[in-house]
Amino acid sequence: MSTLVYNAIRTPDGTVLESTHRHDYKAYLDKNGKEYMVDGGLEYIRRNVHGDAPYEELSVYTTDGHDRVREVVKWGTYGINGDQPLTRVLLKDMSKEHIQACLDNVPQMHPAYKEAFKEELKLRSI
Repeated sequence: MSTLVYNAIRTPDGTVLESTHRHDYKAYLDKNGKEYMVDGGLEYIRRNVHGDAPYEELSVYTTDGHDRVREVVKWGTYGINGDQPLTRVLLKDMSKEHIQACLDNVPQMHPAYKEAFKEELKLRSI
């Protein structure tokens, strides 16, 4: 089964719009004067369409392979002590300890992310 793990587009001027959670509507006025939008996070994909100035679809699914998934899946973190500003770290850049801690301590983690985290640990144990 194919599951969405990254919901994004690139507008004609190169701007990347990413929706990270349900109803996370992001809109952008491109340099060409047209508005582009993404919405839906990992729950659904919603876009607007401009036939004369199409956007580039960047969305990634679990069936695209782990090599692709690890390049786009991001995890929000407040640092090891929870006292830092929120940053989003790519899965490929997380430490093994951080990945394991997330698996051990975040029961509400999206199932596709949980699978990606497990696959990343397998990849690193080879």
